[in-house]
Amino acid sequence: MKVVESSISYPVSVAVGVILIVLFGFIALFRVPVQLTPEVKEIEITVDTIWPGASPEEIEREIVDEQEEELKGVEGLVEMKSESRDSRGRVILKFQQGTDEDAALLKVSNKLQQVPEYPDEAEEPVIISTGTEQDAIAWFTFKKTSGEPTAVFLERDFIEDHIKPRLERIAGVAAVNVFGGQEREMQVIIDPDALAARNVTIQETVRALDLENQNISAGDFDEGKRRYLVRTLGQYQSPRDVENVIIRRESNAPVYLRDVGEVRLGYQKPPAIVRQKGEPAIAMNVVRDVGANILTVMKEVKEEVKRINTDMLPNRGLSIEQVYDETDYIYSAIGLVRQNIYIGGSLAIIVLLLFLRSVSSTFVIALAIPISVIGTFLMMFLFGRNVNVISLAGLAFAIGMVVDNSIVSLENIYRHRQMGEGAYKGAYRGVVEVFGALVASTLTTIAVFLPVIFVQEEAGQLFKDIAVAVSCAVALSLVVSITVIPSLSARILSVPKALAVVSDEEVPLKGLFSLSNLFGLGSFGRIVARGFGGFFLWISGRTILRICLVVIMTGAALGMAWFLKPKTEYLPQGNRNLLFGIILPPPGYNLDEMVDMGRSIENDLTPYWSDGSARLEGLEIKHFFFVALRNQAFMGAVSREEAQVRAILPAIYQALGKVPGIIPIVQQASLFERVGEGRSIDIEI
Repeated sequence: MKVVESSISYPVSVAVGVILIVLFGFIALFRVPVQLTPEVKEIEITVDTIWPGASPEEIEREIVDEQEEELKGVEGLVEMKSESRDSRGRVILKFQQGTDEDAALLKVSNKLQQVPEYPDEAEEPVIISTGTEQDAIAWFTFKKTSGEPTAVFLERDFIEDHIKPRLERIAGVAAVNVFGGQEREMQVIIDPDALAARNVTIQETVRALDLENQNISAGDFDEGKRRYLVRTLGQYQSPRDVENVIIRRESNAPVYLRDVGEVRLGYQKPPAIVRQKGEPAIAMNVVRDVGANILTVMKEVKEEVKRINTDMLPNRGLSIEQVYDETDYIYSAIGLVRQNIYIGGSLAIIVLLLFLRSVSSTFVIALAIPISVIGTFLMMFLFGRNVNVISLAGLAFAIGMVVDNSIVSLENIYRHRQMGEGAYKGAYRGVVEVFGALVASTLTTIAVFLPVIFVQEEAGQLFKDIAVAVSCAVALSLVVSITVIPSLSARILSVPKALAVVSDEEVPLKGLFSLSNLFGLGSFGRIVARGFGGFFLWISGRTILRICLVVIMTGAALGMAWFLKPKTEYLPQGNRNLLFGIILPPPGYNLDEMVDMGRSIENDLTPYWSDGSARLEGLEIKHFFFVALRNQAFMGAVSREEAQVRAILPAIYQALGKVPGIIPIVQQASLFERVGEGRSIDIEI
């Protein structure tokens, strides 16, 4: 074996190779994206069409049906469903795994061009690729520090114009969305009596406003050496411009808009009301870009928010508070897995030290753990994977496996050295003899995990990280066992030259004062070894006993697996510090009634976040938000103590139970809530 021989003959080259693997592994570790769960990509395209003022029936008949007729023939389409609501229609297209997203977007766009026509008032359809959307990694709320609390609703334009762009300029931030508040608008208040007196209709007024609100090109002309472009500027710049619009002329006398109505700058009716711990607020979230390191992005977002809170907001009487941070759970989950890796590696080394009873042998084998684990990060970076709880769990699972090849290799080297062979010859022959067994053992392990990499469905994308982690770690452990182990064994492995065979009490001369002999483990180990050896020798000559032993052991293993089998679940629930609920009100509730419903819920839950002795049973809500929409509401709660988040759930249901006519659905946010369709079963009738 040329590889083994070269490794023994050129130890410096082996050392350089190990250093390079560890060095580039550390570089990859700091550059590979970090996130909570693996990315599961579903190719889903949404077509949104807005028709202001149209009923759901009109939306379905005039828009959605026409779009579905053309879109049903798109190549690769698996499922198509639509929603028709007041003033809005939506068609959702789901494509099979492996479909090229850009090609699917192009095909959908081409099909929409074939729709015969849309109503005059309808807007152009908007195509959104929702399959790559990410959940928000952070939520913030804005509140008034002085003045009327509800005045915060008028700050939406300031937040969108000044704060949102600053956060979107951060590398790794895909989008910043603002919820709640009222946007400014130009309002025209018509006097019906004035219209009737001047014989002017609403349609004429609207038509005049539309025609005047535009800039028109009037061509160009030459003057001397210069060429000038001429444009007629008609777009409105102020309420006075709107007031001076001429609606019609009666007997050569113009009828101005100011004659039949009033123009003023006002605010739109809010489509949603946001409340945070019983006070009006505006919510803002931050969405991470695909492939960005969430820990780095969140750190920069927090630093920018701190600067905004210090520089810009005090002058406007505003304050910003972060109410949700996904990295808190990521740090907790990754820290737990990292702790398991440390503990598992330490226990593996301790076991090796106790059984091998040699510091040098344990050191040689233990090197396989950091080399294989750190080198795995380099392979994950090259494969385009990321660090998450799944990949780290795979590394923790592989900790005990990466030393197997090294143990087999070192044990055979040790045997050859005991037979009197030299350091170089013993190291070479010891590895060559077991090379086939090492390769076979490694390939059988890789063969179990490697097929997962080629699965395109959801499960394949979800567990691809653990397959890559285990396969790469085990493969690297094979390389270590045939290069690093023989190279080190030929130089630092100490083997006793003489063994005492007179009595059972005598041990290797260099092991008389070893750690295992100090605690009596050496004698215990010889007794155990002698007992098992005698038992195997006795049973090997009896065929019936061998068959019975195989049957008994197999039956015992199957029985233990049956009785100890845990409850089955597709994905674990996790323990995220977030309770999220959806509230379905009776049909016809307006926004004010939804807000009153939220106040009722907040009144019952106030003791859980107010100061003093009102906190019940040691439970405390750190953040609570309630968002009222026109046809539903949703709410969320974050516990101050992460372990107590589930204990708050009964209190929330108790508060919701006092509101008549609603259907509440509240549950703890799942670790894999973005994967699949959740823990429920959908039945379509």
